[in-house]
Amino acid sequence: MLHPVTQQILSLFEKHGSSMYGGEAVTQLEHALQCAELARQHNATNELITASLLHDIGHLLHDLPDDASDKGIDDMHELLGESYLTEHFKLASVEPVKLHVQAKRYLCATESGYLETLSEPSKISLEFQGGVMSETEVAAFEKNEFYQDAVVLRRWDDLAKDPNLVSPSIETFTNAIESSLK
Repeated sequence: MLHPVTQQILSLFEKHGSSMYGGEAVTQLEHALQCAELARQHNATNELITASLLHDIGHLLHDLPDDASDKGIDDMHELLGESYLTEHFKLASVEPVKLHVQAKRYLCATESGYLETLSEPSKISLEFQGGVMSETEVAAFEKNEFYQDAVVLRRWDDLAKDPNLVSPSIETFTNAIESSLK
């Protein structure tokens, strides 16, 4: 029997996972599954696999339209996700979710050419998410013990937008979810 929180997460994806992922050519569920599968293929911990699967859960929790970011609206999904996950999950799953938007800003500041690799929707959202980090912001970001996990998650996030990729079912990741609970 699955934990009630795991069941609730599966229900959220069942109810809202078919909505499109911003301006990308994949759904919320496809994006989440691709990201989690990349984490699994890289032998990530269960906590980081869970964070990869749930990094955009905040998009499933708000009532804004799918194209909110196209209209310059920051849905603050990383903070909604953090708030939702904090009560039930280990910090190693929560922090990368909270930090994955900051990780994009960080990579833009610290890695030459990274900005150019972003999809157009991701470049648009970067602007209202705070833009490229300053040196002071970079130093503060690097003080978080989970910043490297957030950066790795961000890289998988950037790759998890392939409309032709077939991912495993969400049930493939229930063991990772269950072991990441407090």
